[in-house]
Amino acid sequence: MTKSIYYILDKLGIKQLNEMQEEAVDAILHNNGDVVLLSPTGSGKTLAYLLPLTQMVNPDFDEVQAVVVVPGRELALQSANVLKDMGCGLRACACYGGRATMDEHRVLRQVRPHIVFATPGRLNDHLDKGNISPSLVKYLVIDEFDKCLEMGFLEEMRRAVEALPNVRRRVLLSATDAESIPRFVNMGRTQRLDYLIKEEQVSERVRIFEVKSPVKDKLDTLKELLLDIGNQGSIVFLNYRDSVERVASFLQGEGFTISSFHGGMEQRQREDALYKFSNGSANILVATDLASRGLDIPMIDNIIHYHLPESEHGYVHRVGRTARWDAQGRAFFILNPEERIPDYVEGDIETYTPQPTTHDIPVPRMATLYIGKGKKDKLSKGDIVGFLCKKGGLTAAEIGRISIEERFTYVAIDRQQLASVLSKVQGEKVKGIKTIIEEIG
Repeated sequence: MTKSIYYILDKLGIKQLNEMQEEAVDAILHNNGDVVLLSPTGSGKTLAYLLPLTQMVNPDFDEVQAVVVVPGRELALQSANVLKDMGCGLRACACYGGRATMDEHRVLRQVRPHIVFATPGRLNDHLDKGNISPSLVKYLVIDEFDKCLEMGFLEEMRRAVEALPNVRRRVLLSATDAESIPRFVNMGRTQRLDYLIKEEQVSERVRIFEVKSPVKDKLDTLKELLLDIGNQGSIVFLNYRDSVERVASFLQGEGFTISSFHGGMEQRQREDALYKFSNGSANILVATDLASRGLDIPMIDNIIHYHLPESEHGYVHRVGRTARWDAQGRAFFILNPEERIPDYVEGDIETYTPQPTTHDIPVPRMATLYIGKGKKDKLSKGDIVGFLCKKGGLTAAEIGRISIEERFTYVAIDRQQLASVLSKVQGEKVKGIKTIIEEIG
C-alpha cells in the first residue's frame, strides 16, 4: 500500500510545502489534464511531481507505470534517490548511458521498478529491447524539458514519446520558459503553472561580488578567496574540462580537499566526486557548467566564477545552485585586469578583497569510507551503522550519509575519527563477510 503524502512529508522532515509545490500537487493529483510547471532552480520541483505520482502509481502492480525523462545521469540518480528517501513503498530504477544496457536490464528484472528515471537515449534502448513494456506506462514526466527538447535530444525524445502509446498524463518541468513544445509530445488539455519571476534574474538572497586578480592567471587569487571563505561549501565554475583539471590539480597541491567534475570523467568518477561534495567530505567542487543543472545539493554557500559565464542563461543556472529554499548565498566573479562583469548581470555588485593571511587550509568535517559490499550482499544501513559503532568505536552522531550501491557502500564519517576507525576495522567482517574498507581519496 502506498504511503500517504502526510506520511512521506513527515519522513522527509518537511512541515509544509511551498506555494508552488502545493499548487503542483493539486494540479497533478486532482485534475485529469497535462501540466507544465515552470519554477526556478532549487524551488523543489522534484518533490512537486513525485508526491502526486506516489499516489497515482499502483504499488501492487510490478511493472513500470511511470517514466521520468531527464537530460543527464546525475539527475536520474538523484531523482531515484529522492523517491527512495520518501519511503512510499514504490521501487525505482535510474537508467543512463555509460554502462552496459544488459547490466541495467538485470537490475530492472531484479528490482521490478514502478518508476524509471531515464535519459532519452537509454530509455529508447530499453524500449527497443523490450526491457520496459511500453503499453503499461501511464504517466510521462519530462524534467528539464527545455534541455531534453534541445536539438541534440530532439529525435531521441520523439522516438521515446511515440513508443509510449498509452500515456494518460504528461507533466513537463523546467527552470526556464521554452518557446514551444513540439507536437509529438502530444500534450492534451494543459494547465500551465508559471512560478518564474521575470523581474528577478537571480534570488535576492544572493549577494554578488567582484574579486580583482592583479595578473591574468587567477590561481593565486582563487586560493586567497578560498582561504578567506573557509570551510563553506563552494563550487568553482570553469568553461573547459582541461581548465577544471588544471585548477583542481593546483588546489590539491596547495592542500585543499576538493572534488572535480566534468563531462570527460568516467561515470563512476563523477558519482564519487558528487558524493564526496554532497556529504561534506570535500568542501570545494571544481566543475564545468555540467554541474550547473540538475544537482540537488542544498547547502552550497558560494558560487565562484573563475571563468566568466558564456551566456546569461548559463549565469542564471550557475547561481541557481546557491541560496536554495530560504538559504543565503554569495556569487564571486574573479576578474583579471582585462575582464569585466558581463552587462547582463543585474543587481548590486560589491567589491570583495580576500584577507587570507591568518587562515589555515580549511579541512572538511567528514571523510568518506568505501566498503566493498553492497545491496547484492543484503547490507542495510542498520548493518553499516551497527558495524561502525560496534567495531569502529563510532557513535551514531559521528556517522553521516550512507549510500548502499549494488556492489559497494559509501559512508561519511567524522574526519577526526578516520584513522582510529580504519585501524579498528581492519580484518573485521561486515555482517559475517570479510571485505575491503578504505578511505575514498
